[in-house]
Amino acid sequence: MDDRAALLNQLRIDRSDEPADGGGKPWLKWLIALVLLALLGIAAWIYLAPPPGLPVTVAIARPASSGGASGGSLLDAAGYVVARRAATVSAKITGLVTEVLIEEGSKVEANQIVARLDDTNIRASLEQSRAQLESAKAQAAQVRVNVANAERDVTRRKGLVEQKFISVAELDTAQTTLDGLRASLTTAERNMTVSARAVDVAQRAFDDTTVRAPFAGVITVKAAQVGEIVSPLSAGGGFTRTGIGTVVDMDSLEVEVDVNENFINRVKAAQPAVIKLNAYPDWSIPASVIAVIPTADRTKATVKVRVAFKERDDRVLPEMGARVSFLSEAPAAGAAAPTGVIVPADAVLGTGEKGAVFLLKGETVERRAVKLGARNGADQTVIAGLNAGDRMVIGDLAKLKDGDRVRIAVAAP
Repeated sequence: MDDRAALLNQLRIDRSDEPADGGGKPWLKWLIALVLLALLGIAAWIYLAPPPGLPVTVAIARPASSGGASGGSLLDAAGYVVARRAATVSAKITGLVTEVLIEEGSKVEANQIVARLDDTNIRASLEQSRAQLESAKAQAAQVRVNVANAERDVTRRKGLVEQKFISVAELDTAQTTLDGLRASLTTAERNMTVSARAVDVAQRAFDDTTVRAPFAGVITVKAAQVGEIVSPLSAGGGFTRTGIGTVVDMDSLEVEVDVNENFINRVKAAQPAVIKLNAYPDWSIPASVIAVIPTADRTKATVKVRVAFKERDDRVLPEMGARVSFLSEAPAAGAAAPTGVIVPADAVLGTGEKGAVFLLKGETVERRAVKLGARNGADQTVIAGLNAGDRMVIGDLAKLKDGDRVRIAVAAP
């Protein structure tokens, strides 16, 4: 028993040297606690930190005297290029198209043949009318010979009556015959005239089978093909075409814009203007106002204005979108210097007399109403509401509202 107890005592673990709290490495607990606190701090900063501001470009208002607005734009309006002279070329008669001589984009001259219709029946009618005319001429010639013979017979009988060889009754009979032949000659000549008019009608119908361009221009639409039926009386439905194609006089191109009736007093005839096509935004085309149409559109509260190109170019095409800047006259020598400040047009919301800008105030923006003056290309004059040196946001202002946080991405010089 004693040996067994001694062996058990040798296998027992001696815990007399362990610390009373049972910890092996207390610094590890502190390290874990510090890491947890750091993570919590980062999460709180991410959650509570303000969102980053919208990146913006900043411009600075400059005095109007530095970039004058003389001759600048008083008003901008959008519209389209239109042709004052354009026509859908059609045949005057209903017929089968046998030949089309045009393509889109081809140039035509006045009276140039653009298409032909089947003329078989009309040609036959024309030949018949010509034959009837020849027959009428022959009949008139025959009656004319008879009249001449009757006139000679009356002359002879008059001499015989004077010599008492025949009675007066015989002379009266010859005169009656002559009068009848003269009436027949008049009828024959009238019939000849009617036949000639019939030939003219048939010839016109035959000419109508050839379709010609009414004026010089460019073909923009080819509407008919060989084998189709065209008719000027078609209602546009079914399989019957109403025209062969559309020709446009490119020298008659102009721009029609709708101007808000509140600002129509800024536009007048012969006023200088600049046209910019949507297809070529960097191309400024000199122009002038042709006329202000003397009526308003009550549904849109606008007035239509016609603007003429001062320069012709093949790049200008019908129905292109365009923007017109109506220019003010340059001030006379000695006139007062322009007031206000000049800002980029992209920094202004609105057109006309009133607008708004977003001023930069630290890390936020402030929306401010301003009074607008003339516009000159990319520059806009602000008459009231801004001071020289004010910083404002330019770009897509529709995304901003008063008090939004922003950060400067690009600063204008």
